[in-house]
Amino acid sequence: MTQHQTSQPELSDLDREALARIKSVQPIADPLTHLPDVPPSRIPRHIAIIMDGNGRWARQRGFPREFGHRNGAATIRTIMTECERIGVEVLTLYSFSLENWRRPDREVAELMRLCCTYCDGERESMKRRNVRCRVIGRRDGLPPEVLASINAMEETTRECTGSKLCLAINYGGRAELVDACRSLAARAARGEIDPASIDESAIESSLGTSGLPEPDMLVRTGGELRISNFLLWQISYAEIYVTDALWPDFGVAELHAAVREFARRRRRFGGLDQDEPATDGGHQPHA
Repeated sequence: MTQHQTSQPELSDLDREALARIKSVQPIADPLTHLPDVPPSRIPRHIAIIMDGNGRWARQRGFPREFGHRNGAATIRTIMTECERIGVEVLTLYSFSLENWRRPDREVAELMRLCCTYCDGERESMKRRNVRCRVIGRRDGLPPEVLASINAMEETTRECTGSKLCLAINYGGRAELVDACRSLAARAARGEIDPASIDESAIESSLGTSGLPEPDMLVRTGGELRISNFLLWQISYAEIYVTDALWPDFGVAELHAAVREFARRRRRFGGLDQDEPATDGGHQPHA
């Protein structure tokens, strides 16, 4: 082997299967090159991110909070592009919560403007990259220009079959569950479904994220240890990763560090590791 040659890691059957799945979704993805120390089977399919710290980032530099939001928007492009490269199939971003309306009018107006700017500026690029965008959250209450921008983004990318970007705008996890329950109750009242038949699958199919794999990892930037009413149903078994990095500083290296940490964890979904003996009797704790 010459000094210019590098050996590829030996892949297990699970790794080969995962790599084939990744390539079928995003042909340009090359996790073996961009993240060679993580087996393809250990790359999360779906990452959800609470993008926290824009305001603090701006204050540390003597600028208003709006300056931090503008720089945070640029980070979205960086992280989405890198997710495509390493084989993450879905990226869900907490862009604007129902509680964010309590912020100063000037800041809310800037966030709405940035939403329009991002959607209008990215939709053709996303279509070229075969990335589909989905927006979850309540449409009621959003300004007409924001509705027009997110509708155009969704429509432009509707036929895309590659990676998926899910933007949570005017979103709250409790509100999403309330809306799902109302939808199921209305169907039951019309006689379309039997209330006794409502199960987890029925609720899941009524959520904004219906059809997407559940998040494997929830990332929160900015160091706070809370989930802030984000994807309450969907993250039941997600691995939680908190970093002190503020969102505008969360780049490729920080994303790779999060994925490496995810790859090190052992996901049991309430069961046991294959090499962990079961105890006699008693209730096995969830993990």
